[in-house]
Amino acid sequence: MSLEKIIAIAGKPGLFKLVAQTRAGFIAESLIDGKRLSVNVQQNVSVLSEIAIYTLTEEVPLKQVFLNIKQKENGQQTSVSTKDSKDKLEEYFFDILPDYDEDRVYASDIKKVIQWYNLLQSHKLLDLLETDIENKSDEEE
Repeated sequence: MSLEKIIAIAGKPGLFKLVAQTRAGFIAESLIDGKRLSVNVQQNVSVLSEIAIYTLTEEVPLKQVFLNIKQKENGQQTSVSTKDSKDKLEEYFFDILPDYDEDRVYASDIKKVIQWYNLLQSHKLLDLLETDIENKSDEEE
């Protein structure tokens, strides 16, 4: 399974794994509690592999941000919590992505990235990041 199969659903906490396709949408399984739900085509869904973070010069794919966090944390959970102060979260994010655009990346976005990283880490899905990047490099060559 790759990050192409991991999604975020607007209005629903956490991340979901695509399980099956239906006529009217698809079935997704929560990474938080393992419950399955039916997602219809009207719901706002984002595939993790398509999300990027704004920097002052470009948009950095979320995969790369996760890899930066993984490298900083040696593959462990983040040293900051989503409940930490806005200043502490921004300081942490500057270590991860020094030129992120403060005007377009809000504290709520940083919290979401940290929460998602910790969720992927707890389900041992971070190895997919390196696999996805290696596969992309092979395709480009």
